[in-house]
Amino acid sequence: MATIRVRDWTKEQIERIRDAESHSSHDSVIKSLLKDRKLAQYVDEPGDAATGEEHEAAAEDAVPDKPFEDLTVLAELRRPDNGVVFLWCPSCGNELAHLTAETPLGFSVFETECQRCLTHLDTHAVVAIEIGYPIEQKLMDDDLQSDLKECVLNYWDRTLDARRGDGDETDDDGADIDRLVWQFDQYRRDFSWEWPADRPVVGLDPDTTYRDTRTDERIRVLEPVTDNRNALDALEVRRYPPETDPETADPEPEILDPADIVRLVRGRRLVLDDPSPSADREPPEPSA
Repeated sequence: MATIRVRDWTKEQIERIRDAESHSSHDSVIKSLLKDRKLAQYVDEPGDAATGEEHEAAAEDAVPDKPFEDLTVLAELRRPDNGVVFLWCPSCGNELAHLTAETPLGFSVFETECQRCLTHLDTHAVVAIEIGYPIEQKLMDDDLQSDLKECVLNYWDRTLDARRGDGDETDDDGADIDRLVWQFDQYRRDFSWEWPADRPVVGLDPDTTYRDTRTDERIRVLEPVTDNRNALDALEVRRYPPETDPETADPEPEILDPADIVRLVRGRRLVLDDPSPSADREPPEPSA
């Protein structure tokens, strides 16, 4: 992996932003700053050539920082090449449909069901493939399924990063965020995806231990204590303070309610716990 050397002062500023905005890594801070710069080019451009509405539209159409140029989760697709898109299921790699549409593309509601795996999908899961993506070659190389998965995971990561907030949301905003976290968690379960150890999780599973990257606390999920149909369940958990061995400690179980789960997931704070020592593990933040 390539390495970039920076001065100590620059590193300190990056770490300060990381801690203040709860980023998961230095790389996440830099990507966020680059995205802000890209949007600022549209918003702060001098001259009277464009109106405020045009500036807003240009910022909305700015290319997202995604891993594939011609693979896009449908929710953020705006201007497909030649107005042609092929819709694919990220769960089983089945083509759902192909569309010819006017641009800019927009959906108020889009829902479908994959005829192969019978998974219910909406704009936060369906992947749009544009004509520049080499589908045939990817199928021959057996790379399509992994590309579809990475496209969706990256979109979920960026969406939650952008919605971290500061806790001052309105009721409508809060309900929307709760729904979004529940949706991503449901899709993860429906797709039976094993979560990558290097990414903050989007949902919690029973019999699994997670580490809070801000406090170094570990949380062991025991079981759900509610059975909600369209919302997150409350969970029974055990909390292990830093430097406590989950194998030998036996704290009393407690209830982690849905609001706390949303806060942890949305804050990108929890990762799958690695019980082995790690040199790159971030130290816990000092208590206030």
